[in-house]
Formats: sequence, structure tokens, C-alpha cells
Amino acid sequence: QVQLVESGGGLVQAGGSLRLSCAASGGTFSNYAVGWFRQAPGKEREFVAAISRSGGYTSSADSVKGRFTISRDNAKNTVYLQMNSLKPEDTAVYYCAAKWGLVPSTNDYDSWGQGTQVTVSS
Repeated sequence: QVQLVESGGGLVQAGGSLRLSCAASGGTFSNYAVGWFRQAPGKEREFVAAISRSGGYTSSADSVKGRFTISRDNAKNTVYLQMNSLKPEDTAVYYCAAKWGLVPSTNDYDSWGQGTQVTVSS
């Protein structure tokens, strides 16, 4: 299975931007669909965005549409989450996850990273 490491989190003011990275190792990255999820304190983990193996298909949660963009660079074994117009309610630990094959319709991913904290101040 592929191993995942997230980076790029931090503290930002409302309206600001961050770009998260998810670096993969230990597998053929282009065989994996990748998703981003987040979990705020006291809340369940929720889906943020996903991207297919080639990058030709993406999906995102309604709460981030128009603000967050998922992309990937298979040559660099990395998936990105560009987050613009951040809001305090985007504060959470953000996780990336990989699934061999197609983007799953559920949260059934094979590998998960350790997460990176994103804090948006008002």
C-alpha cells in the first residue's frame, strides 16, 4: 500500500489561502485515486474533495465548492488541495487518503495520512 504524508497546514486569517500537499511513497501513485477529508474537534470526519488516477475527474463537497481545488502531479507523486477564501469553519485536521483504482463512492480508502492542522482565525 502507498504511504501518505500531508503538509502545508498552518494558521491563516479568514479570507486567506493555503495549499496542502499529500506526498505518496511505496506504490505506483498513478494507480490510486486520492481524497481529502477533514475532522474538526467534536465532529465526524467529512469528505472534502477527491481526484481520479489521471486527474481527469474531481469531486468536492458543497461546502468547499468554488473555494477549494484538488489537483495532482503524478510525476511528483503528490496531490494538492488549494484552499482559497478560507473561513473559520474550515478549521480542522485535514487528511489525505488513497484508494487503488477508481474514486470510491464512500470513505472506503486503503491508506490514510497522519493529517495536518488548518486553523482559520476570524
